[in-house]
Amino acid sequence: MELDRHQRKNAMDKATWWGLIVNLLLSIGKLLIGFIGHSQALIADGLHSLSDLVSDGMVLLASHHSNIDADEDHPYGHARYETFATITLAVLLSVVGIGIGIDAVDRLIDYQNIATPTQFTLIVAGLSIISKEILYQYTMLVAHQVKSKLLEANAWHHRSDAISSIIVFAGIAGAIWGYPLLDSIAAIIVALMICKIGWDLGHQSFQELVDTGLEPETLHAMEAVILSVDGVNQMHMLRTRKMGHSALADVHILVSPRISVSEGHQISEAVEMALINQFDEINDITVHIDPEDDEHTENSCRHLPLRADVLSRLETYWQTIPEMQNLLHTTLHYLDGSINIELVLPLKIIQSEKEASQLKQQVEKATKKLECIGSVRILYE
Repeated sequence: MELDRHQRKNAMDKATWWGLIVNLLLSIGKLLIGFIGHSQALIADGLHSLSDLVSDGMVLLASHHSNIDADEDHPYGHARYETFATITLAVLLSVVGIGIGIDAVDRLIDYQNIATPTQFTLIVAGLSIISKEILYQYTMLVAHQVKSKLLEANAWHHRSDAISSIIVFAGIAGAIWGYPLLDSIAAIIVALMICKIGWDLGHQSFQELVDTGLEPETLHAMEAVILSVDGVNQMHMLRTRKMGHSALADVHILVSPRISVSEGHQISEAVEMALINQFDEINDITVHIDPEDDEHTENSCRHLPLRADVLSRLETYWQTIPEMQNLLHTTLHYLDGSINIELVLPLKIIQSEKEASQLKQQVEKATKKLECIGSVRILYE
């Protein structure tokens, strides 16, 4: 079931507050016990949890702003707040990882003064593994429900902390059993993991900021859906871009040039609804109606005059044809670089097929004085 903005915000906030509380307790516990128990790896893991604490605060802030409805200044909504917050989180992770790594390398260089961690640091590392994995599972579940890349990124941050705690657990255990260098080595591994996660999150969000489109597989699936709509002959120029938890798209579809404007609009509405119903990430699409393939056509119609100018000039040419005073309706078809005209006249003005043929010749001759005119068709009613 699709959640509205209020439900989405509440779900994101609830998951984030749980993470914030757990991370607050873990960061305090790891830093304190790591310092008292002489475990550099546990201190590094505590800083990792502290970065989680900061990221939770950023998620709460971004959740508030990104779920605000579109307004006059932000017609496409505020979803990019999530993207910006994710990039900031990525930078934070990278800085924390680099800092932990530098400190761990310094301690390895001075390995003779490395202290052996206490048994209690091993217990804290074990509790961290369990609590962070539970937090990851819960946060990822909510992220999928509300379709939030930011919350998903925060869930992976929890998972990275769980994995780093496993490494820390192994490093502390090794140090206690007589291999003190393992504690610093574990800290370096944690630092590299944090930097890798920061890079992945930052790269993905940066691609979103520069309007990178959806994956090729999704585009192919969208194309199949569009071409399945009745009335769509061809399609081209399908473009997409991501915006937070959603995506925007626009496409040109080719329809019969002889249908009415309202039917063309109805076909475009059917295309829009088909895409929105079948692709959860798409919430806004613009469908451009084409009577011909304007992407590859050699003769463009862009230079041609509009209706008022065309009819004004044609009326001058038709002055010598009395029957044209009874003109009921004129339809203009802009195709292949010229204007094809359909004229509707009352049937009563002609008495025979010969008169109809003669009138057609006169009208064609007069009409084609306007160089942009292609074919001329006369109908009677």
